[in-house]
Amino acid sequence: MKVSFVSTSAISQTLRYQMMRMQADLVKNQKELDSGRLADPGATLGARAGFSFSMDREISRLENVIDANSLAANRLTATQNNLTQLTDISQELLATLSAALSGVNDTSIVKSGATRALESMTSVLNSNFNGEYLFAGINTDVKPINDFTDPASPNKAQFDAQFLAFFGFAQNDPAASGITASQIEDFLDTVIEPAFMGTGWSDAWSGASDEKITSRIAANETAETSTTANGAGMRKLAMASAVLSEFLEIPLGDEARQTLYQRTTSLVGEAIPAIASVQAEVGLAETRLQDATDRISSQIDLFKTFIRDLEGVDPYEASTRVNEILTQIELSYALTSRIQQLSLLRYLP
Repeated sequence: MKVSFVSTSAISQTLRYQMMRMQADLVKNQKELDSGRLADPGATLGARAGFSFSMDREISRLENVIDANSLAANRLTATQNNLTQLTDISQELLATLSAALSGVNDTSIVKSGATRALESMTSVLNSNFNGEYLFAGINTDVKPINDFTDPASPNKAQFDAQFLAFFGFAQNDPAASGITASQIEDFLDTVIEPAFMGTGWSDAWSGASDEKITSRIAANETAETSTTANGAGMRKLAMASAVLSEFLEIPLGDEARQTLYQRTTSLVGEAIPAIASVQAEVGLAETRLQDATDRISSQIDLFKTFIRDLEGVDPYEASTRVNEILTQIELSYALTSRIQQLSLLRYLP
């Protein structure tokens, strides 16, 4: 009869290899328990893993679109808030002019209201979000509006030059008090309105672009996600405020002043619905953006469901496997410890 002997060293080595394998299995199963997905889809799913990887990439792409949409939505919200402020500025100036036409407000109140409207409008149109000007169109790094209340600004210089060229004297000349109602009408019709509504606006008043930011809000859909200070409502509000602030420095006659009030009241009255139209456009863009984001979120949820069906693991089963491996590891440690304690020296007299 032949007896085979196995050394304690060989047994220890075998247990060590088993320990390494169980530790690797523990890491794998623990990862599956934590994530709820297969630790190695490629090894488990085979050819079907490519479909899962493709959906993962598509989810990442769609999540990037949602992030971009979120930034655009915040920009539109800030724009909408500023447009509301512009409407409030316009309505306040209109109320001041209406009172002046009724003989309630004196010249100083109207002039103060016009100057305040100019300053507030300039501040609103030059507002920024995340370091980008909201009303600059695609020129997001260029300040949209020059400050007319600054004597050195190009728009103030333009107005002064236009006034001098038309009347033959400056606003502070004593002869200015003799300006008639018909002259004011003619100046506004032939000089000021063409300048504000034409190229004179971009030459001296605005650094904004007419082109608005266009964002891709979905795979096959784009939307304009900004606006510009070059809209008709902004131009007419600026025109009315600038004309009032300049002409009310002059001691005009009653008829001339009444004509000035009538014309600027008409301009502000036209500016309000024009600004409201821009608000409606921004609101429509907000709605389209939210709808696109909702659709993309639904797509992501659907893809995640597909992936979960392919790669999902039963959490109860995964937990059971982890516990079994931990038990085996503890047993292996115990056996290794007992084997290491075996020695002939214990049995020698």
